[in-house]
Amino acid sequence: MPTAGDVVTRTGLIVSLLLGLAAFAADRLHKYVQIEVLHWPEGQFTPVLPFLDLGLVYNPGVSYGLLSWLPLWGIAIVIAAALGALVVWWLRSPSLLVRCGLAICIGGALSNALDRWLYGAVADFFWLHFGGVSLFIFNLADGAITLGVCLLLLDFLGIGRRGATNPA
Repeated sequence: MPTAGDVVTRTGLIVSLLLGLAAFAADRLHKYVQIEVLHWPEGQFTPVLPFLDLGLVYNPGVSYGLLSWLPLWGIAIVIAAALGALVVWWLRSPSLLVRCGLAICIGGALSNALDRWLYGAVADFFWLHFGGVSLFIFNLADGAITLGVCLLLLDFLGIGRRGATNPA
């Protein structure tokens, strides 16, 4: 007979898995609409807000163009190793907050990895800039990864844990 802990663990896996799938699906849908339906031309940007433009560029590197010097198979190895480590952590973590953060990160990372396979680079759409300074260009998967990391940081800081005490 399953214990209450087993039910909580199973529920946490299911909830976090659904969040990860939602992150993956939202990014894939957005990319499909922008690239395949709207046929948005690469390099064309349209202002949305004074600090945000919508467009399309392909990033051959990892985050912020890092490792762009690596061949595609080298980037694939780095991504596979990172995803493998995240999945192991996700499966072993007893914390719902950690599982949700990891699942959202994994969903975003898998969507960006699929871009590399489909396009040879990651499709980015949102250009954040301020006062003539380009900050970065990102996509929904990158936003999901950032949200997932924020959830991991909240857990690290003890926020959301029952009976957590202030470490200071």
